[in-house]
Amino acid sequence: MPHATAKDGVRLYFEEAGAGTPLIFLHEFAADHTNWEPQLRYFARRHRCIAYSARGYTPSDVPVSPDVYSYVHFYTDALAVLDHLGIAAAHFVGLSMGSYSSLQVALNAPHRIRSMVLAGVGSGSSLEQLDAFRAQCRATAEQFETLGSVETAKVTREAPGRIPFLVKDPRGHADFYAALARHDARGSANTMRGFQGGRPSIYTMTDAIRRVATPALIICGDEDDACVAPSLFLKQHLPASGLTVFPKSGHVLNLEEPALFNESVERFIALVEAGRWGARDPRSSVG
Repeated sequence: MPHATAKDGVRLYFEEAGAGTPLIFLHEFAADHTNWEPQLRYFARRHRCIAYSARGYTPSDVPVSPDVYSYVHFYTDALAVLDHLGIAAAHFVGLSMGSYSSLQVALNAPHRIRSMVLAGVGSGSSLEQLDAFRAQCRATAEQFETLGSVETAKVTREAPGRIPFLVKDPRGHADFYAALARHDARGSANTMRGFQGGRPSIYTMTDAIRRVATPALIICGDEDDACVAPSLFLKQHLPASGLTVFPKSGHVLNLEEPALFNESVERFIALVEAGRWGARDPRSSVG
């Protein structure tokens, strides 16, 4: 099994396919590298595609200490995978947790990121609800530890942002959460406690975000309520960003609407590589 090694020695399992300009895919909390399969099969026709499982998600290592599951560990892990493969810079495609990590790469290592797709980004960012969100993360972590992944997955699959997937594709929804039920409970608990419940809100990064020159495509489902306002916030403050909204869609965008997702990302990357996705022309802005 191929593994890259993070700075602290944690091994990260990855898969790759295709050749060309590199794309790296960063998964959400409830997923792992396998959930990018519809994208790897499509984009590998023209790109070198890499998908990896984050720390805490087998067959990557599952460290015991929750202290090594911070958002810093997660975004630097993505860079460790690129380092292992000898890739100087790549297009980043993230969903939810993976979008947050992609944004952190743009903020902290902009020379490593050609562009970024920020899909389902920003849940848990509301400053007014931040304490409640973090308390819920701690409670979910305890559920993973006491009830295990099978029982906790039953709760996660009923979250509001995940119902649109159930409505439009019950079979895909069932497969997705069957996979979540197989996740390592300790890894999920540590990720929920360290990353999900410990990351800073994007609303505290306004000045830094305004300085990011990386081309960005923000994708949001119109029924993913927790991500609508953060997506609009990022569109407002990321200079070279565009926003697309998928109708009647929730959080699991790459699996709910794989054809639409692939088409949107493909067009975005083509425009970036053609030098046609720059900062907003100030003449189009009011005030």
